[in-house]
Amino acid sequence: MTFSAVNGPGSIEHGLITYKGLPAPIICDFLSRERSRQHYAPGTEFQIGKIEMVANTGTYLDSPFHRYEEGKDLSQLELSSLADLDGVVIGADGTQGPAINSTALDGIDVKGKAVIIRTGWDAHWKTDRYFEGHPFLTKESAQILADQGAALVGIDSYNIDDTADFHITSTIRLT
Repeated sequence: MTFSAVNGPGSIEHGLITYKGLPAPIICDFLSRERSRQHYAPGTEFQIGKIEMVANTGTYLDSPFHRYEEGKDLSQLELSSLADLDGVVIGADGTQGPAINSTALDGIDVKGKAVIIRTGWDAHWKTDRYFEGHPFLTKESAQILADQGAALVGIDSYNIDDTADFHITSTIRLT
């Protein structure tokens, strides 16, 4: 299966907290149409937008540098490792609790694929519920995905890690 570009949870808006403890994005005019008229010929106007946000806003991609000082940053990763990948969607509806265990991966070929874990948690986007009790990969599941050669892993949740106890499974994927 080949995926097209997707923004996970939903749209990003000015002032919307998307990651607890990090600043909200600022989306505004850098140059308004009114102010632009002062700089251009009569009848000519422009709007130039300004967006200021931290990298963990909305759908984002961690690179090894996120975790390791000497790791590759996003600009150093081959585009072919991130785009135009075959993919597989794994359903994990949370009926067994927020931890996504290895049984969710049973019998699924992930080698060289983008693995998208569909939990339905994006239904809580723009609510306080989004930040608490979210689905996450267990360390065992993350290790299986790494061992089996998944090229990229995504989740429609607040974080792929268990933020309740700071269990960092993404570290396995970023090596």
